[in-house]
Amino acid sequence: MKELKTSLHHAHLFASNVDESIRFYVEMFGAEILFDLKMAGARNVMITIGTSKINFYDQPPKDTGRGAIHHLGIETDDLKGLVAHMKSKGYKFRNQIKSFGPLKYVMVAGPDNVLFELFEVIKEKVTQEQYNLISSLVI
Repeated sequence: MKELKTSLHHAHLFASNVDESIRFYVEMFGAEILFDLKMAGARNVMITIGTSKINFYDQPPKDTGRGAIHHLGIETDDLKGLVAHMKSKGYKFRNQIKSFGPLKYVMVAGPDNVLFELFEVIKEKVTQEQYNLISSLVI
């Protein structure tokens, strides 16, 4: 059997207000809309953030918990700048930015209580080879 190539393509999220969710991802993370169409009886919108994708289903979440999903990780090359931008838009952070080895991170809730880990890889604390392996900003 030949070796199969696989890659995580997208996360699929329910959205109680899909327009508000899209606006959040565009304003906070520079997302771009790939498509916005009706599929399976509901509006589906796929966005891209860097090389990753999220597909929104225009329907409120089935429950208020996260199920097996704890958070979505968003990498940035300017964590302080992203946090300042989000605070200027009214988002509240319960904790300050924390450092953990070669990473700085902070958690924040977005629309529909989706939890985000916003993080930055500290290039000075890893080799270029390690950075290339762990960073999603390397293209």
